[in-house]
Amino acid sequence: MITWTHSAQAQPAHPPIKAVASFSILGDLVRQVGGERVALDVLVGPGSDAHVFQPTPAQARLVGQAQVVFSVGLGFEGWMSRLLKTSSYKGQQVVVSQGIKPLKEGALEEHKTDHKHGHNHGETDPHAWQSVDNAKVFVKNIADGLCKADAAGCNGYRRNATAYTAQLDALNAEIRAAWQPIPVEQRKVITSHDAFGYYAHAYGVKFLAPQGVSTDSEASAKGVAQLVRQIKQEQIKALFVESISDPRLIEQIGRETGVKPAGELFSDSLSDTSGSAPSYLAMMKFNTTALTQAVQGQ
Repeated sequence: MITWTHSAQAQPAHPPIKAVASFSILGDLVRQVGGERVALDVLVGPGSDAHVFQPTPAQARLVGQAQVVFSVGLGFEGWMSRLLKTSSYKGQQVVVSQGIKPLKEGALEEHKTDHKHGHNHGETDPHAWQSVDNAKVFVKNIADGLCKADAAGCNGYRRNATAYTAQLDALNAEIRAAWQPIPVEQRKVITSHDAFGYYAHAYGVKFLAPQGVSTDSEASAKGVAQLVRQIKQEQIKALFVESISDPRLIEQIGRETGVKPAGELFSDSLSDTSGSAPSYLAMMKFNTTALTQAVQGQ
């Protein structure tokens, strides 16, 4: 768990709004909009996996004391409703994906889990932040939520949201420009689990994964064998481990195909401040650079 506070010299005259965000990527977006008026606690910190998170009693107490709780929704935080209930939460809940058209799990179902493992085919993909356009919707919903919780600070939240949205627009243009010279048939990537569907949809990249949309699922042996054959047939060069995933499955696929893993991507978590992806902007830039270099065999 990580707590963010701002140590500006001129402290605000009012007590800061107590807010909780479900995980590190969302926490960064809340921090960008909230600024020094918000004291933010993040439940699933950098480097941790929200799919398999189990809240502690101390975290339940934090939630119970918060004025506003931010979550992605779309089934990402399966533990959230139980946490809100056990903490007797009475404040405002903001589901930041409100207004986003969700995608279903990736089309290449044969590589994913069998039903017997409890991972249903065709489920909603919750990783909406992997499209910058969706991150802009998150930011608007965060500003709306903070304005509702703290009307006196609303003008500041709106200003922060507008300024950050301009940075997101610039980021979006940068990502599109990075992919533009790469032929579509070359834009094929293997990742640990199916976390990049929104990135694929937004930027014209094809992602394949042995696991489904949750890291809490297992890859079937048949699905892995089919994926290995496809990598060989299509001569896919870009093979990545995700920062939150066990690397052994991707390493096995690498051995069987002769494709060396190109490094790691950040899907569901930021890095710590000394890493390659300490913020949402840095994460998207890092992933895009790694992906575009790998598909070109660099």
